[in-house]
Amino acid sequence: MRILVANLGSTSFKFKLLDMEQDGHVVARGGYERIGQAGSAYRTHGDVIDAILKELPAPPDAIGFKAVHGGPISGAVPVTDEVIATMEQFADVAPAHNPPYVAAMKAFREKMPNTPQVAAFETAFHQSIPAARTAYAIPHEWSEKFGIRRYGFHGASHRSVSWQLAGKARRIINCHLGGSSSVCAIEDGKSIACSFGLTAQSGLPQNNRVGDFDAFALLKLTKHGLTLEEIFRRLSKEGGLLGISGVSPDLRDIEAAAASGNQRAQLAIDTLVESVRHYIGAFLVALGGCDALSFTGGIGENAVAVRAAICKNLDFAGIILDETKNQVRGKEAAIQSDKSRAQIWVLMTNEELVVARQTLAVLKQQKAQLN
Repeated sequence: MRILVANLGSTSFKFKLLDMEQDGHVVARGGYERIGQAGSAYRTHGDVIDAILKELPAPPDAIGFKAVHGGPISGAVPVTDEVIATMEQFADVAPAHNPPYVAAMKAFREKMPNTPQVAAFETAFHQSIPAARTAYAIPHEWSEKFGIRRYGFHGASHRSVSWQLAGKARRIINCHLGGSSSVCAIEDGKSIACSFGLTAQSGLPQNNRVGDFDAFALLKLTKHGLTLEEIFRRLSKEGGLLGISGVSPDLRDIEAAAASGNQRAQLAIDTLVESVRHYIGAFLVALGGCDALSFTGGIGENAVAVRAAICKNLDFAGIILDETKNQVRGKEAAIQSDKSRAQIWVLMTNEELVVARQTLAVLKQQKAQLN
């Protein structure tokens, strides 16, 4: 069976076609950027789907979506009207992700009505987190009626790391650092804590999204004449590393500016590092130590100086980096010192394989139920 895995953003569409009879062998892959923007040949995600289907050597047997927020719906589930409706209801807290996924699901349904679709939600891996770590200290009915709680995201990436380190480490702290960033504590292959909360705008500073933020600051801002609409727009588009640095949402640009003496750029880097270290500290307590600290994502795989800063003075926890081994970019490597009790890894996640396996499992379950 060949499964097309779709990974969408508000203006992007990345895909891989995997042959599951060959253990997820990649048959085709590609990506489209700047969808709907000026000068783009593609106005909608539907236009991109037409282009993708022309690229593929053969139509897929199924489509798996690396979906983000389904609220009360989690795990991997067949795409139904109910699933789409629920994703639309939670679009207000996942504005960069849910709308394009819903649009793509509808477009695929129209273009390939007989091809099964499965939504593998990013929140699924975090269903094992204890309630005491997912509850907000808010009026209880808000949690019960409106689903206001910590969910956790980047589930496919963190699950991929748990697979890669299975048999090597029981207690893992994975730092997925990229345009969107999070830290996850994994014990015996299960998530027990995640830096993300209700939305992907929380936790670590993101590329242009705020990260952790005191909700009562909203009162202060409204008293200075800002509307809530403007505040939330700027927090989700002009916050994060871009907001602090004033340079770019891309860490490579920020590092270059910092090297030239830009103090705000350096502050953005330092803030990201301190936030990651904050969560590592919390998760060391949750896990009772760690057997492996891993780095994934574009920043995690390539930002040598950021990895070094994060690992600085963690020898008390048995985490000691080897500066020479750390000079690696874009490939898997163990970078701990010989004196380190904990392993330190640079890892390449395979989110598409996670989604494809989840999709295949759902389709097999459906087939078994029919028989």
